[in-house]
Formats: sequence, structure tokens, C-alpha cells
Amino acid sequence: MAKLNPYLSFNGTCEAALSFYKKCFGGELKIMTVGASPMAASMPKEMQSSVMHGLLEADGIRIMASDMLDGDKLERGNAMSLMLQCSSEAELRDLFGKLSPGGTVNAPVKEEFWGAIYGDLTDKFGVRWMLNYDKPQA
Repeated sequence: MAKLNPYLSFNGTCEAALSFYKKCFGGELKIMTVGASPMAASMPKEMQSSVMHGLLEADGIRIMASDMLDGDKLERGNAMSLMLQCSSEAELRDLFGKLSPGGTVNAPVKEEFWGAIYGDLTDKFGVRWMLNYDKPQA
């Protein structure tokens, strides 16, 4: 079965964002800059330190990202969120606390009517995260 992985675009902050997510989730981070790629000679000098491709893999989480944009500017929209299905309330609260500094809390962590613990935030890089823990049914 195919697997779906988020691929995030940034405008010069990709390495900082992926490093931040590594602090939140742990795991292994791989980054290839434009300057270290086979395309280095054909790219402008000011782009050499831009991230061509980044990959963070951490215990079931795989985030890919880049500073390479298909256009002149990055426009963040509200049509995409990253949903983290957490394995416990403690994990949810821990990750929410790690992702939220410098960002905006859209919905604080609380028990919701659908029987889950849920919180929603937009991190300091403009990425929206929805965290959910389905409480065991009695």
C-alpha cells in the first residue's frame, strides 16, 4: 500500500524548520543543500545554501521539505494541516508544548465531544498541526 508523506515548502527557513521539528520529534534529519547537489553549478550563488531536499524520519513520522519554490513567493494557505494521531494524552501534551512556542494556539488541548483529547496550533513557521488522542472507550 502506498504511504502519504507531507512535503512542506519554505522560503529560506527549511533547515531551521526541520531542525525545530527534529527537536520536537527526535529522529534522523537529512538535508541536501543546492550547493551540495548536482545542480549547484547551474544555480545562482545566493541559492547555494538553500535546502534542495530535506527529510526527517522519526518513529512513524516522515516529513519532507524544501526551500525550492515553483514560483516567485510562498503563500501559506489554510487548506492543509498536519494531523498527529498520538498514542497517549501525555504524548499529545508533550508534543503540543514543543510545537507551540512562537506560534499560535488555535484550540487549546482539551477533551472534545467526540471522546478524544485534541489541540490545534500553528507553529512559528506557519504550519498548522492538529493533535488528537482517542481515549479508550469504557
